[in-house]
Amino acid sequence: MRGGSVTLFEEADARLLPGFKRTFVDVGNGPVRVLTAGEGPPLLMLHGDPQTHLCWHKLAPRLVENHTVILTDLRGRGESHKPGRTAGHIAYSKRAMAAEQAAVMRSLGHDRFRLVGHDRGARVARRLALDFPERVERPAVMDIVPALDFYDGVSSDLAQDYYYFFFLTQPHPVPERLIAGDPAGFVREILTGLSSEGVPYEDIAMDVYLRSAATPDAVTAMCECFRAGFTTDRDHDRADRAADRRIACPTLAMWGEEGVAARHFDMAAVWSGWADTLRVAPMPGGHFIPEQAPDEAYDALNAFLN
Repeated sequence: MRGGSVTLFEEADARLLPGFKRTFVDVGNGPVRVLTAGEGPPLLMLHGDPQTHLCWHKLAPRLVENHTVILTDLRGRGESHKPGRTAGHIAYSKRAMAAEQAAVMRSLGHDRFRLVGHDRGARVARRLALDFPERVERPAVMDIVPALDFYDGVSSDLAQDYYYFFFLTQPHPVPERLIAGDPAGFVREILTGLSSEGVPYEDIAMDVYLRSAATPDAVTAMCECFRAGFTTDRDHDRADRAADRRIACPTLAMWGEEGVAARHFDMAAVWSGWADTLRVAPMPGGHFIPEQAPDEAYDALNAFLN
């Protein structure tokens, strides 16, 4: 606790996202942390892993000028509920996570909305656009390769650079037990290991990321999310590709020019395989675009969303 009854999470939001209203929304599975601010067309922003909604603190306050901005903590992260292990890792399939976010938006009165996602949030955003085409007006996805393309494109160099995509998918309790020796150290390694240059994290944001992602239930959530990517998510992608299901609405794909994904994949070609109307916006720096290249990201998002 800090400042008497004020928690670290509340303090971080007050400092980095002033003016955003904090609440919880429960659509039947457990509480989802939600922050809202602004007026105009609704814009849902979904964070990456192992972060929280705070990753948007350099972008969201600027986007409220033209949008009602909704920030959530994905299930398994931050202050949202954290399901445990389920058969087929289904609770952390991006289909289940997307359905929950769609339900949250409906509970807030938003039947159609614009969408931005980074990392895990981009995987959920992509699934939202595929599974709820009538709800999503235009999605922007940051620095991901869809599960089918990623795992079908494995090379030895890719496996070395993205080692935790294979470590975290190992059966329970192997990665959980190994991470338990230094969970905060493991989380910090992910947060600092995907860019050739340092990411200028705010100290309080890093504190929140480490505090929220290093608990035993959050570590299980992280493992289950990656296990779902290797299994259920890939199956869903394979079915979509066989049925030629694509994102029909305008889509913006962004990636870090110096990031690991761009080093191993032709990102424009990957996303051309999933979106009918694609715009691309390579960003300077590495993976953590919202905190590493916020000005360039804002310019690209502002042009795309408005």
